[in-house]
Amino acid sequence: MPVNESAESVTRLSSTSGRRAGSTRVQSVERAAAVLRAVAAATGSAATASALAATVGLNRTTTWRILATLEGERLVSFDADTGTYSLGFGLIDLAGQADGVTLARSARVVLQRLAAEARETAALAVVRGGALTYVAEATADTVVAAGWQGREVALHATSTGKVLLAFSHPAELRPLLRLPHGQRLPRYTPSTVTSLSRLEEELAVTRERGYAVCRGEFESTAWGVSAPVLDLAGHPVAVVSVWGPSERLGEDRFADLGALAIGGAAEIAGRRTSG
Repeated sequence: MPVNESAESVTRLSSTSGRRAGSTRVQSVERAAAVLRAVAAATGSAATASALAATVGLNRTTTWRILATLEGERLVSFDADTGTYSLGFGLIDLAGQADGVTLARSARVVLQRLAAEARETAALAVVRGGALTYVAEATADTVVAAGWQGREVALHATSTGKVLLAFSHPAELRPLLRLPHGQRLPRYTPSTVTSLSRLEEELAVTRERGYAVCRGEFESTAWGVSAPVLDLAGHPVAVVSVWGPSERLGEDRFADLGALAIGGAAEIAGRRTSG
């Protein structure tokens, strides 16, 4: 092959490769990713559709359509009262599925210490498929307890679930509970909260003190406390729980165990951020 023909072939190949590389990028996906990043970084008035459009350099109509699509996929949440957007629970769901094993591994030392200090069972739950699933558990040497690892739990009837509900966006409450309008929450034991308004009151208290409690509401023999593992944006990515039977773990221990769970959750969040 002549030299000039070979050079021409190389040039043509390089040009084709460049076009192929460029053609693999989808503009609509790039725009959606840019809007997601803008939502994650925005607060207050900077999180309105018009402000986000200015941030990403798109017109308002295009930005609104992207936001509407992301909201439909639960990747962003819209607050009708303020007209602002925030990251949606769908992202936390994805993160929980991708990061559950790593998070469980890094949390194990913390859970073992919590179990030893509380002389009860300590557990970590992550979000999978819109539900909470326990992925790690530690027990004190003297405690004999039924294992919860791998089990899903009712969100309104456990301290684990109530923490997730309390620290999620208010617009996510009904979707997470999968509760149609006008329907009461299912009852599991005599102490289960079945009224949505009463549950919302308890969630407000949970947010204020930083931990949730359960008084045998899912299983009558299981009492406990839970605290959220929060990411840098303040969204829950996992939940730390300390629980045991009512004869050992009564209301008089809630405050101390709540503080213990909050400290453990903060430590796990630090490990996750640095790791």
